[in-house]
Amino acid sequence: MKLLLCAINAKFIHTNLAVYNLAACARDTGLDIQLVEYTINNRQEELLKEIYREKADIVAFSCYIWNAKMVFELTAELHKVQPKTGIWLGGPEVSYDAAVVLAQHPEISVVMMGEGEETFRELCSVYGSGSRDLAGLRGIAYRENGTPVENEPRAPMNMDDIPFIYADLPDFEHKIIYYETSRGCPFACSYCLSSIGERVRFRSWNLVRAELQFFLDHKVKQVKFVDRTFNCNRRHAQNIWKYITDHDNGVTNFHFEIAADLLNDSDIELFRKMRPGLIQLEIGVQSTHDETIHEIRRVMNLEKLADVVAKVRSIGNIHQHLDLIAGLPYENYRSFQKSFNDVFAMKPDQLQLGFLKVLKGSYMHEKQKDYGIVYGNHAPYEVLCTKWIAYDEILQLKELEEMVELYYNSAQYTKSLLYVMAFAETPFDFFRGLAEFYYSQSMIGMKHARLFYYELLKQFAVQTYSEIDEDILNQLLIYDLYLRENMKKRPVWANTIALEKKQATAFYRREETAQYFPEMQPYDSKKAAGNAHVEKFFIDVDTYEKKEWWAVFNYHNRDPLTYDARVWEVEGI
Repeated sequence: MKLLLCAINAKFIHTNLAVYNLAACARDTGLDIQLVEYTINNRQEELLKEIYREKADIVAFSCYIWNAKMVFELTAELHKVQPKTGIWLGGPEVSYDAAVVLAQHPEISVVMMGEGEETFRELCSVYGSGSRDLAGLRGIAYRENGTPVENEPRAPMNMDDIPFIYADLPDFEHKIIYYETSRGCPFACSYCLSSIGERVRFRSWNLVRAELQFFLDHKVKQVKFVDRTFNCNRRHAQNIWKYITDHDNGVTNFHFEIAADLLNDSDIELFRKMRPGLIQLEIGVQSTHDETIHEIRRVMNLEKLADVVAKVRSIGNIHQHLDLIAGLPYENYRSFQKSFNDVFAMKPDQLQLGFLKVLKGSYMHEKQKDYGIVYGNHAPYEVLCTKWIAYDEILQLKELEEMVELYYNSAQYTKSLLYVMAFAETPFDFFRGLAEFYYSQSMIGMKHARLFYYELLKQFAVQTYSEIDEDILNQLLIYDLYLRENMKKRPVWANTIALEKKQATAFYRREETAQYFPEMQPYDSKKAAGNAHVEKFFIDVDTYEKKEWWAVFNYHNRDPLTYDARVWEVEGI
């Protein structure tokens, strides 16, 4: 009997850890288990064709808010062309109303609820033995004489029983490696599902240590921990941070989602020892409005969080990603402005502005009527309005979010933004004004060359802030441009000077030029010239005072955190 495990991911670079765990747990159940991964960008008819041609007896899908709509549309069509094929579902999008899913989707045979590894293994064993008796199988909903039945839930499993699925790393080439050392969360945030269920469980240190070494030995580019609050257990977190610091391979980056206010001085001292780019931290702030924080049952010391973020930033070797959520209870448009400005003042490397998703099974879902939350009928169930914030205001925040992504989170306009934003009353006012300017140009849905966004920022700044010195702004924009990319096309407003071809050839051939390419041993003038740029500026790009100098942008040796070129100052060429 053939079972096809299907993952439909949000992006090609993503990997569905869940389906790989399921397949690994059910190897010895007598079923021929095959695994396929697609993305939500694949056309539905293509997926239907691919799945149909597998001729599987059972097709199982992992369901999340980003793929649920596609899964249900796909299963309905699959049932038409393969009516005898069993269809199983699992994942958070179907776990909390399994019987309803069965009632609404007659083509679905079984829904797995909660943690799936042991449930899936037992389910496969039943089918592998030729039986169809599901009455005693915990953690599933199924049909009995056509009527949906939910069995008893399954107890949380031992984390050590989950197989390590990355033995064949070539299968994950060009993909993010997702890794899990704990499940559950000690907190009870009302918008989240991670706190539902039993206590936090951890994978044994001996297993984790060996698996970390496997990633390090194979020089995996990035390992993204999916632990919900990674540092909720200090000893567990420090064991991992110390190990990857002591055994750093100079390549692998590790991503952690943490509660910053739980960090202490010993954590900070450990961070100081890390290679730049060894780790990156994602920190959920969500709101700085006291009434909102209390209502969503979030445990957070905001003052300590800001202090820790500042300490980590001062070290200069760790990328910090801070999150906000719009649409939370008691958060209106004005208080969200303050939350945005408060978090922006912490100077994160990225500021993620998200919008409330009213997830099935969450406390927020239970309280939706009390809060007057109106949200989408279909996944991802995103907020449209609440008692405190109107749909018009949500739309304005959506537009602002786009500008934050384009201009701040991209880290491509660092000098320019710093200069222009000094003329704005607040960061929120700046990004809101930029969004209004962008949308006034009727640019919705259009794709633009990179230079367009520099020119748009320039136009907005000059038209909005009369105090702007256009000559200074032009030079800062050129600096930002070449800091990231060796652009061949120069903007018409460039007021700096690039070396002519003969000058450049002579410069790279000079013996002393080798000092600007320390990574190149031995120095090769042609190789250096092929991935570098030299530009003359007439201001200090930090103080804006007049100053003539030449910048050598070295793209051979980029900053591991920002991906900026290394810049060397040359007095004369």
